[in-house]
Amino acid sequence: MSKPPSRLRSPGDSRQAAEAAFKKATTKPAEPAPKKISLPGVKETVTLRIDRDVLDFFQEDGPGWQDRINEALRKAAGK
Repeated sequence: MSKPPSRLRSPGDSRQAAEAAFKKATTKPAEPAPKKISLPGVKETVTLRIDRDVLDFFQEDGPGWQDRINEALRKAAGK
């Protein structure tokens, strides 16, 4: 009479589990991206969509309209 086949655990299963546990325990959590430093007086070019009437308002007084928009946004941001 032959013996019934015994259920052998696959050596890869426990090894994979151990490697996964080790990796989880030794892996550093991802660090957040560093915050951009805001340098005073440095301007950055952006694209901004503004309603035509708002743009007309700031352009009425001629050159410097971008600075006026920047100042209005700065005031709105509480800066």
